[in-house]
Amino acid sequence: MTDARLAFPVSERACPFDPPREYARLRLERPVSRVDLPSGQWAWLLTRHQDVRAVLDDPRFSSDMSRPGFPNLYAKPVEPVLKGTFIRMDGEEHAHYRRMLTGEFSVKRVEAMRPAVEAVVDGCLDRIEASGSPAELVRDLALPVPSRVICGMLGVPHEDHATFGGYLQTLFDAKSDREQIGAAKTGLAAYLDRLVTDKEREPGDDLISRLVTEQVLPGRLSRQELITISWMLLAAGHETTAHMIGLGVLTLLEHPDQLAAIKADPKLMAGAVEELLRHQTVMQLGMTRVAVADAEVGGQLIRAGEGVIALLAVANRDGEVFPDPDRFDIRRGARNHVAFGYGPHQCLGHTLARLELQVAFTRLFERFPGLRLATPVERIPFRYDAIVYGVQELPVTW
Repeated sequence: MTDARLAFPVSERACPFDPPREYARLRLERPVSRVDLPSGQWAWLLTRHQDVRAVLDDPRFSSDMSRPGFPNLYAKPVEPVLKGTFIRMDGEEHAHYRRMLTGEFSVKRVEAMRPAVEAVVDGCLDRIEASGSPAELVRDLALPVPSRVICGMLGVPHEDHATFGGYLQTLFDAKSDREQIGAAKTGLAAYLDRLVTDKEREPGDDLISRLVTEQVLPGRLSRQELITISWMLLAAGHETTAHMIGLGVLTLLEHPDQLAAIKADPKLMAGAVEELLRHQTVMQLGMTRVAVADAEVGGQLIRAGEGVIALLAVANRDGEVFPDPDRFDIRRGARNHVAFGYGPHQCLGHTLARLELQVAFTRLFERFPGLRLATPVERIPFRYDAIVYGVQELPVTW
């Protein structure tokens, strides 16, 4: 390999189901390597599973975007972080906010949501069946399922689901222009403000009501912080799950033998979801950190003030951890993947995401056992340049 630094990110893929080959080459030849960013900065790119986990679990690497040297992956300046954006905090400050929400995403509470998630998925499938073949699964299933689940969790009234979902769809649609995104942000922020007011007047059995009652009214959390937290839950819980549903369906359709095994033995679905998360990690730009003290990672000294990018999707293809890593195998037992990150900032909603994926795939293939692509896979449009990878459209028939 030459000394020339790779420009990050790489968007071209030889195969849409595999990360760019340049990353795999780096993992083998130079697993901790400097890359140039669109912002004009450079950062250390981590591509090995053990190095990614080590950095994400090390307090010497900060999530605080305001720190000097924090890697900006974009050509434009990053917007200031709002108060309450705890995913960009460290240590006890981060833990303080996270503790407020941990109970909402416990295994017990998420499992209690199963009937509601099943009802959301079944409702989408009812509409697909009523409309008839063909269907477009990103629009008709992948996007609305996490939107409606988070609506129920936050306590959005049923009559507002369409409006709320419309804002989310505009925000996370790769085809939306800047004006449309700006209008959706304004509309959603105003809606969340009204929703908090409604919960202050008449709390219900939902996340926002509990935070209002237990945190805002006693003065432990400000109103603006609650709105910011709600924003974060929407962003984190919607786009990644939505595109994992779309990409997951396509991956299963492209592996008919393994899909047939799941249909014959539904107990395989949980393992299939873990393998989908590993094999098709949608967070293609990884997780960013900045060193706050000198630290050695994979034999490379990283100095305080230097940025780091932990490339989750490539770490999940590390052959030292996952033998024959490019092979999709639902019986692999891939639970030690890093699709949800690792360490104190691991995705808070990973249990809910797993439930949504399991229910969506199970119900879809039960309802439409003959489901197949309505167009050749070569014509499926992929989100090569997006922060969250996936398919833009997924036309199917049955």
